[in-house]
Amino acid sequence: MSTIDEATAVRPSPQLSWQRFWQLIDLIGGEPAVAFCATLDEGCERLGEVLAAGPVEEILGFGERFAEALYRLDREEYGTQPAVDTEDPGEAVPLSDDGFLYARAAVVASGRAAYERVLREPALFAAHSFRSGESLLYVHEEAYEAATGEEWDHDTRYDYESCSNREGWPKL
Repeated sequence: MSTIDEATAVRPSPQLSWQRFWQLIDLIGGEPAVAFCATLDEGCERLGEVLAAGPVEEILGFGERFAEALYRLDREEYGTQPAVDTEDPGEAVPLSDDGFLYARAAVVASGRAAYERVLREPALFAAHSFRSGESLLYVHEEAYEAATGEEWDHDTRYDYESCSNREGWPKL
């Protein structure tokens, strides 16, 4: 019979309710904030300040929920859509892996209503494909560092890198 060293034991990540996750995301400012990078960055800064001032468990829980939200959008029906600039609808271009990740983050940053619309109707993803929610990707990591003085070194349950959702990409 072997024993597990407490330092190496896998501990479950703190749970954050979806309701609280979306309340925190609302600090960004919704779809209007995502349309303008400066406004998105300001919203992400607000969110980071709130997370850093709260309990560390909330930061960890936010990171978990965020990874799961991105993972749910990591699907072929979204990732194979071309990027379309809705303000200058010229030639559509394929999304790179990074562009797809940033567009998924933009959907999340747009708020719960926008996120749920995109989940129900994948064609609506195209409106977010030219947006970048990249700054949201680092909010919880920076908040963790501000709160603890340590670098974020936590693996989330869901891998949100593009094409990591095997069920969402059955042909890969």
